[in-house]
Amino acid sequence: MTRIRFPHPLTLLVLCVFIAAILTHIIPAGEFTRRKDNSSGTERDLVVPGSFHSVPATPVGVFQTFVAIPQGMGKASDVIFLVFLVGGAFAVVDKTGAFRCGVAWLVRRVEGRETLVIPITCSVFALGGALEGMFEEVIAMIPFLLLLTRRLGFDALTAVAMSAGAAGIGGAFSPLNPFSVGLGQKLAQLPIMSGALFRLAVLIPALGIWTWGTLRHAKRTRTTPIHGDSGQPDVLETRHVLTLLAVAVAFGVYVFGVLRYDWGFDEMSGLFFAMGIAVGLVGRLGVTGTAEAFVDGFRSMAFAALMVGVARAIYVVLDEGHIVDTIINGLVSPLAHLPVWLFALGMTGVQTLISVPVPSSSGQATLTLPILVPVSDLLGLSRQVTVLAYQYGNGVIMFLPTAGALMAMLSTAGVGYDKWVKFALPLSLALFALALAAVGCAVAIGLK
Repeated sequence: MTRIRFPHPLTLLVLCVFIAAILTHIIPAGEFTRRKDNSSGTERDLVVPGSFHSVPATPVGVFQTFVAIPQGMGKASDVIFLVFLVGGAFAVVDKTGAFRCGVAWLVRRVEGRETLVIPITCSVFALGGALEGMFEEVIAMIPFLLLLTRRLGFDALTAVAMSAGAAGIGGAFSPLNPFSVGLGQKLAQLPIMSGALFRLAVLIPALGIWTWGTLRHAKRTRTTPIHGDSGQPDVLETRHVLTLLAVAVAFGVYVFGVLRYDWGFDEMSGLFFAMGIAVGLVGRLGVTGTAEAFVDGFRSMAFAALMVGVARAIYVVLDEGHIVDTIINGLVSPLAHLPVWLFALGMTGVQTLISVPVPSSSGQATLTLPILVPVSDLLGLSRQVTVLAYQYGNGVIMFLPTAGALMAMLSTAGVGYDKWVKFALPLSLALFALALAAVGCAVAIGLK
C-alpha cells in the first residue's frame, strides 16, 4: 500500500494562499467601519460595532495571488528582519564555541537525570512567553536547542516542543503578556494586570499539560545520545562564560524594554545585532570572522524567513478580497443571541476559529474585542471574561499552518508538519478544554 506523503511546508503554505484566493470568489465581500483608537494608547484602527456592511466584490486572481507573496513578506518585514538579525547573532555565538561548551557543561551536570532538562527548559521558555510574548525569537535558537537535545538523546520534535511550544503556552495563558492580555485589557478599558492571579492559576496546569506531553514524547522516542567532537575539548573558558552571559543580558534588557518602553521586533533586532558584534569581538573572532559568522547565520535563516512571509500572504489575500471582516462578522454575530454563560464559552471557540485566518494576537484583539465588549456589556458579562475568552481562544491551538513562525521553526528543525500535528493535536484539545473550564469558572465567580 502506497503511503500518502505529506506536502513540504512551503507547498502547504502556498496551497493555503491559493485556498484563500478561492474563498475570495465564494465569500461575499464586506467590512467594518474603523476609527482611530484614542483611549488605549495602542495607536491602532479599531472596528466600530454594528458597522458591518457589504462592499463591492474584489476576488483575487491568479496573478494577484502570486503578487501577494512578496506583499506578505513586506507586511512581515519586522519579523523577517528579526529572524535574520537574531539568527545572525546566534550564529556568531555558535562560532565562538560557547553553545557547544555550554551544552557539554550542562550535559555533564545532569548525567543520569537528563529528563530534568525538559521541564526546566519548558519553564524558562514559558516564562519568556508570559513576560513578553516570546515566540518568533525562538526561530534563531532552534540550532542550539537541537544541539542540546541530540547530546541528551532526544529528537528534534522535543526541541521544538520544549521551546516554541512552551513559549506559546506561556503567552496564551500569561497574566501579563503585553501583546495579548495587556492589549486586550487596554481595549476593554480594564486595569492592566487585573485578574492576574486567576490567569496565573490557570497557567500552571496549562504548562503542566504541555510539559507532560513533551516529556512523554521525549521518553518514548529517546535514542543513544550523540556526543560532541572528541577532538575538541568541551571546556568552558572565560570568553565562553562572557558570551553566554551577554546572551542572557540581551534577553533581560529586551524584556525590560518591552515592559517599560513597549519595545517591539525592531528594537530586539537592533539589540541582538549589537550583541552579536560584541560577542564576536569578545569571542576572538575578529571583525572579519564576526562578519562571516553573521553571513552564515543569515544564510541559514533564509528559508525560515521565507516561511514567515508566505504565511503572512494568506492574510494579505483574504484582506484584499475584503472577506476577513465577513468571516469575523459571520462567526461573532450569532453569539449575541446566546445565554450569558454560553456566550462566554462560545466566544472562546470563535476566537479559536478566528486565529486561523488571523494568527496575530494583537491583530485579533483589535478586530474582535471592539465588537464583543459592547455585547458583553449588554448581556451583563464581565469585560474581564471577554478578554479571557479572547486570550485563551487565540493561543490554545498549537499547530496552525497559518502561523509562519511555527512553520519556520518546524522547517529549521527538520520536523514534518504531520508529525507535529500528531503530537500537538491531543495536547491542544486538552488545553482547549482547560480554557473552556477556566472561562466557565470566571463566569461563575464573576471575575472582574
